[in-house]
Amino acid sequence: MSTTASATTPLVQPPRWALLQRELFALLDQGWRRFEELYCASDGSLVYAGRTFGRDGVDDFYEPFFNWPMLYLLGGADDLLDACKRHWHGVTAQLTERGLLTNEFEDGYDWFHQGESLLFFYTLCAADPEYFRDRALRFADLFLPDSPVHNYDGRRRMMRAPHVGALGPRPGLGEDQPFSASNTGMRKYGLPLRDVRGILDWDDLAQPLLAHRMADAMNARLGVGDVPLNLASTSLATNAWLYDHDPRYSGFVKSYVDKWAGRTVDGLLPDNVGPRGEVGEMHGGRWYGGHYGWTWPHGLYSVLAPALIGASNATVVSGKDRPLSLPRDMIKAILGYARHAAMDPDDATFFDHWQERLGDGVHDELLLVPYRRDEKGWFDFQPLPPAYLAWLWWLTRSVEDRRLIERIAAGSGYEWPTVRDFREKEEAGHEPPWLTYLLGDNPDWPEEALEMAIRQVRVRLRLMEEHPTPPPDDNIHWWQELNPVVTEVLTQLIAGAPQMLYNGGLPYSQLRWTDALRNRPGLPEDVAALVEQLDDSTVTVQVLNLGAAQQLLRLTGGGYGEHPFTELTADGVTMPVDQSLLVDLPPRTRIRLRLRFQRFGRRPAHQPRGL
Repeated sequence: MSTTASATTPLVQPPRWALLQRELFALLDQGWRRFEELYCASDGSLVYAGRTFGRDGVDDFYEPFFNWPMLYLLGGADDLLDACKRHWHGVTAQLTERGLLTNEFEDGYDWFHQGESLLFFYTLCAADPEYFRDRALRFADLFLPDSPVHNYDGRRRMMRAPHVGALGPRPGLGEDQPFSASNTGMRKYGLPLRDVRGILDWDDLAQPLLAHRMADAMNARLGVGDVPLNLASTSLATNAWLYDHDPRYSGFVKSYVDKWAGRTVDGLLPDNVGPRGEVGEMHGGRWYGGHYGWTWPHGLYSVLAPALIGASNATVVSGKDRPLSLPRDMIKAILGYARHAAMDPDDATFFDHWQERLGDGVHDELLLVPYRRDEKGWFDFQPLPPAYLAWLWWLTRSVEDRRLIERIAAGSGYEWPTVRDFREKEEAGHEPPWLTYLLGDNPDWPEEALEMAIRQVRVRLRLMEEHPTPPPDDNIHWWQELNPVVTEVLTQLIAGAPQMLYNGGLPYSQLRWTDALRNRPGLPEDVAALVEQLDDSTVTVQVLNLGAAQQLLRLTGGGYGEHPFTELTADGVTMPVDQSLLVDLPPRTRIRLRLRFQRFGRRPAHQPRGL
């Protein structure tokens, strides 16, 4: 049984946001096709004659396509899904030939990078789950307690190394060369280890003996045991669980996240667990100092993100919000060290990043939190990334987390309603104006955000024409910097969700749209949608048909059907929603739907392509 809502309001003058949304879809279609023409071989691989180095590089070959399946899910071209599959297969074969994959999965590397490379795979599974079923289960099995490659120690509930994958736990960090002062790109992060004999500052690494000593120490101490980054592996297991709800996968997710949560120190995750399962085992008892931890290189950025990813996955497989206390407590704890000050360019490692976001406002007095800690205390003070606050509130919809956002916004030192014109490879960071819109302010956000997104696509289209060749050297980041597909704003507008967390988050959403006449995901051509309001039990969305043909959409609560609708109000009439909701759109009509839903009222599951 289905409940049908029929649009009856004539669309006399289309709103500007709707016209801009359709213009953006058209530009994106032009963009991905041009990217293929310039940079891809016929088998879908990237045209590249340069080198890859050591264990690094897998993520950089998948990342140029990471959000293409999301565009398809939102309403991109019919042939985009086949293109995405071709690129996944082509790049997978390309990386296998280069010796970086075994049985289609990464041999073994840190989950900061593995999480990035798997975003493409996760969104492909959401777009066409049955096509990728066998791979999704096979990949997740690599990290379960009974895996024959032994990545995970089920007794200690820990990964056996920071670098894990198809070949099992790989010892060390692959630092087979000296960690030299000539590695200028890493200088701003300082010494990876602060207690190596004879090495007091970065310039000491100019001595070959000391550079070799640092590399040996990194392999021996940073390259063993467990680190918070490995929490991102729970996305792989959750993605597999969404097929058949195999308790092996959900059990691993809940157990592993719970184990890490039990290790917190004053609300903060420690960043290292030694081979025997003890915090600080390789670092003189210190809870900080591990690989991609609080001391080096990125601190908060690479500790809080996996905590959010792991907690969100544990919440999805359990239907309970309790795991989300982990990232919430971390945010509150780090805010306890906050200060209002101007950023110090010599201390803030992401200063250029914030300058791109805030422009001249980067020099103002801002609310800063410490990203890193060593034996001297907290340092590297920068603004708290708004994506983390957005995801925490979006996952819980709690009054507590909404008030936390309002408090941070009021004291941040910059205007949250302002739509800022920047684009980063994560294709995120525009959460503040969207959140202020959803929370009842900032009425101009839809048009301003779409205009910004259109400008960003046009910039990439121009850059591609200015750089029409494959990378001229060994630059494996070449394609990420040219990817013309932008989906952050469309995800906010149409799916009512933040952009997926970049280092390994799954593509969760509030709404999933299906073109019921063509039996495929996404909005049909000439249809536009805008999520106008969202709280813990209701979502309001406006949907309209700009074209001359009848359209029929199926609307699902939750990207995996986990938030079923219970009640619909439209045109002043309220009615219960039965098994599913159909939206009937005669030519040039519009309708505003206020939908009541039950959070986690249904067990999440991969949705067949036509649902």
